[in-house]
Amino acid sequence: MGVEICVEGLTKSFGHQVIWQDVSLTLPAGEVSVMLGPSGTGKSVFLKTLVGLLKPERGSITIQGRDITKLREHDLYEVRKLFGVLFQDGALFGSMNLYDNIAFPLREHTRKSESEIRRIVLEKMDMVGLIGAEGKLPGEISGGMRKRAGLARALVLDPEIILFDEPDSGLDPVRVAYLNQLIVDLNAQIDATFLIVTHDIASARQVPDNIGLLFRRELVMFGPRDQLLTSDEPVVRQFLNGRMQGPIGMAEEKDAAQVEQELAEIGDTTDPQHLTPRLLPSPGITRPPRWQAIAEREDEVARA
Repeated sequence: MGVEICVEGLTKSFGHQVIWQDVSLTLPAGEVSVMLGPSGTGKSVFLKTLVGLLKPERGSITIQGRDITKLREHDLYEVRKLFGVLFQDGALFGSMNLYDNIAFPLREHTRKSESEIRRIVLEKMDMVGLIGAEGKLPGEISGGMRKRAGLARALVLDPEIILFDEPDSGLDPVRVAYLNQLIVDLNAQIDATFLIVTHDIASARQVPDNIGLLFRRELVMFGPRDQLLTSDEPVVRQFLNGRMQGPIGMAEEKDAAQVEQELAEIGDTTDPQHLTPRLLPSPGITRPPRWQAIAEREDEVARA
């Protein structure tokens, strides 16, 4: 079962540059959350801060009753065992085959026998659809396969929290669709807490329980998926609909008068009640009670 992450008043700067400030949100245990935002808003910085790789200037990150921003390195190391991370490029070792890449955390951080390691590695490779590719090198496989191998490696220590840093980057739309279904299936199977940083609007509409949006150095909104998808907040509507009219500009923020004029010109062209159907686990995967409730809610939305 995943664990809850409670973030309160988090602020991160590099020198005089404020990346984001006063960010507060709760990532519910066992649920899938997505963090959106224009390029350069510090989404990846947020992930690194959550796992303790970067230290914030202010605020707290509470996991299992411990504020990780105040932990010593030894204690932080213990908390990090709760995490699995899928990096943008999979972060695989180019000289190791996929089997050894995925086995690496087990050999590095546990005293398990090679037979036990083999059982776990093959189990995780099976979960991500990579059985038969054990002997391949990262340079011999597609970007989608590298992502899945990185995900298998993130799973081998049975984490309770999994962070995904732009898992869709570099993938074509078909591979993104397969990856999204894999993420949903994994969440139903292992019930860990997932946080996904992405630019992909289709993924954000279909995959998560919760959505957040970073803009202008702050968290504009964070909440259940249906609240964000039906929000009247101009920056949320602009980003989720991928249009030019709104507060987000090409290189810099627009002034309020320009934004007001643009929004008046386009009017309300988007039906705020339209909800993209939520992706559900594949047939044959046992759905825990939470997923049964999601399926029933989606049926109600479809009938409305």
